[in-house]
Amino acid sequence: MGAMSMWHWLLVIGVVALLFGGGGKISSIMGDVAKGIKSFKKGMTEDDDKPVVAEAPKVTDRGEKV
Repeated sequence: MGAMSMWHWLLVIGVVALLFGGGGKISSIMGDVAKGIKSFKKGMTEDDDKPVVAEAPKVTDRGEKV
């Protein structure tokens, strides 16, 4: 009971980080991460937006579409 577990140390480190780092820094870092993910997704969809060339419909001798 005298020793602190890993969860206690993680909680203490988290509280100390909030006190000395400030909540504004953490939220700005998370905002930057979100912007990076958004731009990555946008870049991935831009590659898929290539124009698709439609083929002309096939027509038989009598003028019927196949």
